Amino acid sequence: MKRSTILGVIAGLIVGLIIGVFVLSPGSDSSKPAGQNVATSDVESIKPVRWKMASSYSGNLILLGTQGHFVSKRIRTLSNGTMELKYFDPGALVPALEVFDAVSTGAVNAGWTGSGYWAGKVPALQFFTAVPFGPGAGEVLAWMYYGGGLELMQEIYARHNIFSQPCSLISPEGSGWFTKEIKSLDDLKGLKMRFFGLGAKVMEKLGVSTQLLAAGDIFPALELGTIDAAEFSNPAIDLDLGFYQVAKHYYFPGWHQPISMIELMVNLDDWNSLGPIQQQVINSVCKESILQSFAQGEAIQFSALQELESKGVIVHRWSADILEALENAWNEVVTEEAEKDADFARVWAALSDFRENYKIWGDLGYLD
Repeated sequence: MKRSTILGVIAGLIVGLIIGVFVLSPGSDSSKPAGQNVATSDVESIKPVRWKMASSYSGNLILLGTQGHFVSKRIRTLSNGTMELKYFDPGALVPALEVFDAVSTGAVNAGWTGSGYWAGKVPALQFFTAVPFGPGAGEVLAWMYYGGGLELMQEIYARHNIFSQPCSLISPEGSGWFTKEIKSLDDLKGLKMRFFGLGAKVMEKLGVSTQLLAAGDIFPALELGTIDAAEFSNPAIDLDLGFYQVAKHYYFPGWHQPISMIELMVNLDDWNSLGPIQQQVINSVCKESILQSFAQGEAIQFSALQELESKGVIVHRWSADILEALENAWNEVVTEEAEKDADFARVWAALSDFRENYKIWGDLGYLD
């Protein structure tokens, strides 16, 4: 056999193994909840799917909205046009922060959003968007797909008639746009700030008054002085939203969101109405989207920072003293929240246990 032929066969086997392990293996499959009937025939009768997907993000917003369109297009393509998740901007079907209820009740079939928005409804779900001082991309994917994180996420969502899974991975965020330089912890006290998720409670420990605003409401709130500062996402996304026009001091690192998972949630009854092949199309597209979104996000941040600086933005890095105070405040917050909510305590314990074990590998395998 020719050397080129042998190499071709080997390459084909490797590709097949990768697809089998990552896309099709039981260990990485977001399969149907326990107890659901599965079709007995291997040949599935394809029933066309025409769903509405309400988004918490404007469709033209880089990474957040555009990735939702990517997912919609890939599902349509891989299903040969038999499955459609039509993307709707915030407000077209429901407001950005009401996607959870709309999907839970079946008012819409699906949602493109982040679980951190549901802090007031289900506190434990916040862990499945981002964790202050938490894991990076590799570690969080290991926990979600091979450490029990996905099972916890889907168990909690199922109680609210929702099936959900990560469908995009966002690079580390900036941790705040401020109209004035922050030189000490005292400069934070009394500020009104838009802040998301678990990090908001940390900022409150330091004397900041926080509120959660949808993406489209942040710029006008800064411009009108309703808030003094805001965090939203990473440089490329923040540039897209124009925050540099009303605030010039931009702070890093994103201690509150070292990474962020965006999710595709589906009404559980609608999810259960799908055949196994249709479910696998959605599962596989979400995993593809995680890879694509993270790679793109990492590739576009430095040019966004350069453009922001050309527009007069001053980029700062928090001092060691302030970062230490933030981490101490987070330790207080997570202890208090775990005492108030059993699911929160259970997810935090599971993540903490995984991270402790992962550290055995992480400390050896990676450069500091």
